[in-house]
Amino acid sequence: MSTPTSDIAYLSRALKAPRIRESAARLAEQARDAGWSHEEYLAAVLATEVTSREASGASIRIRAAGFGTVKTIEDFNFDHQPGAKRDTIAHLATGTYLQAASNVVLLGPPGTGKTHLAIGLGVKAAQQGHRVLFASATDWVTRLADAHHTGRLGAELKRLRRYPLLIVDEVGYIPFEPEAANLFFQLVSSRYEHASIILTSNLPFARWGDVFGDHAVASAMIDRIVHHAEVLTLKGNSYRLKDTNLTLPSEKTENKAH
Repeated sequence: MSTPTSDIAYLSRALKAPRIRESAARLAEQARDAGWSHEEYLAAVLATEVTSREASGASIRIRAAGFGTVKTIEDFNFDHQPGAKRDTIAHLATGTYLQAASNVVLLGPPGTGKTHLAIGLGVKAAQQGHRVLFASATDWVTRLADAHHTGRLGAELKRLRRYPLLIVDEVGYIPFEPEAANLFFQLVSSRYEHASIILTSNLPFARWGDVFGDHAVASAMIDRIVHHAEVLTLKGNSYRLKDTNLTLPSEKTENKAH
């Protein structure tokens, strides 16, 4: 003969929601002691299941994003980087820019926290239910080049557009060949007003023409990126070298340029 406990166990398996069995048993005594209504008890059990599913889904999305090392906004050292305004980052962390298909651009010398902030915002997006992909600029170009050479570029760009957020790290560290510059431009154009990009670069926009080998292409790309974007300029010395007396060769020049 079945019992309520065995029925709950069977139904949780049938619903593929095994956590309901555990939470139902755990909350039953609390519900009796507190005099919860049937509706309150059911809502509490279902809320526990939804919370668990959301946490599990966020973990899957974070792993699938390809961050490498997961970094969070909460771990960012704002005291070392006053250029990163806490209120601005807090607003971006809400993910409202994703709903508007807007972009985020982080500019500054190496070691100033651009990648940390980009990943931190990507983690927040994943926790909010959005699919995210992270890669360096050169890795993105390699992916697009492979698709182009096999006749799949259009399909790949369409597939990537289904991701609410792409993170492009380290634009400017390696100059692009003309084909690579064209592919990167197509990636930016395909997402313009459709989906968001977070982009980091060690170079100010004025020097992007050198990276892409064509000032007209660079200008058209910048125009699309910043039309709907929050642009943050970070300055200062490398956080990684904060406990040394070393200064990177590029820091003085790049801080002045930014």
